Amino acid sequence: MKSQDLSNSNSSEFQVSEFILLGFPGIHSWQHWLSLPLALLYLLALSANILILIIINKEATLHQPMYYFLGILAVVDMGLPTTIMPKILAILWFNSKAISFPQCFIQMYAIHCFVAMESGIFVCMAIDRYVAICRPLRYPSIITGSFVVKATVFMALRNSLTTIPIPVFAAQRQYCSKNQIEHCLCSNLGVTSLSCDDDKTVKSIYQLLLAWTLMGSDLGLIILSYALILQSVLKLNSAEAASKALSTCTSHLILILFFYTVIIVISITHSAAMTVPLIPVLLNVLHNVIPPALNPMVYALKNKELRQGLYNLLKLDS
Repeated sequence: MKSQDLSNSNSSEFQVSEFILLGFPGIHSWQHWLSLPLALLYLLALSANILILIIINKEATLHQPMYYFLGILAVVDMGLPTTIMPKILAILWFNSKAISFPQCFIQMYAIHCFVAMESGIFVCMAIDRYVAICRPLRYPSIITGSFVVKATVFMALRNSLTTIPIPVFAAQRQYCSKNQIEHCLCSNLGVTSLSCDDDKTVKSIYQLLLAWTLMGSDLGLIILSYALILQSVLKLNSAEAASKALSTCTSHLILILFFYTVIIVISITHSAAMTVPLIPVLLNVLHNVIPPALNPMVYALKNKELRQGLYNLLKLDS
């Protein structure tokens, strides 16, 4: 009985109470130099998306479902980098590497929730383009303000509820003695690799299946939407009409390809035995910062109405 008490006492003694985020693996001595480009990317993401919201709000011609979805995407694109960048900059500037368990698991939840929300908004935008091009006469009756609200609420509820098990399962594990994470954010794989539980594999597989079911179903719907759009466009007799129809989808496709390609690359590099652990960590961070900074610029460059709204806001002649 005494030996059992001693064992329990030792187990509780070695329970860690916080994690240490070491930053970017392999470059700890000069990683602070990354703070400037990362801070600039973060400021660009915030300012560009705020600008998009101002333009959509001020221009009456942009008060349409397509631009409402773009505005929701802008809000998500401000939230996603905000979940990680303050802590990353604190690590790089002030060497503030400690993060408590609750903060770590909240950050993990927020990252998954915002990434899933971005994926969900891409689905809504793909459906919007499908109806606009393949069912143009029914577009005003299908894609309404009410549809935008219902689709957004559904995606928000879906993503906020289905991602709860990821941090919950991670928080239920036992963390003894090891608490240093070779990362600058609380990634699911980085945190759970430190646990001393025996059932790591089962929970890890469940979490990966959950994530890929969510993202995979979104990607499947997007591919289906654009396959139907392409099929419809190829049936058009006019080359000019086909070009105009495809031009409205180009910016959307660029962003989708970048978003999902990076997710796939991150998954492969994490699961493979990487000799350079810096690569998946850097990709993970950049994936949460570059798309939010890139999305508004791609739309502003490729969309004539949005570009005109920018000219009007800046009082420039188009």
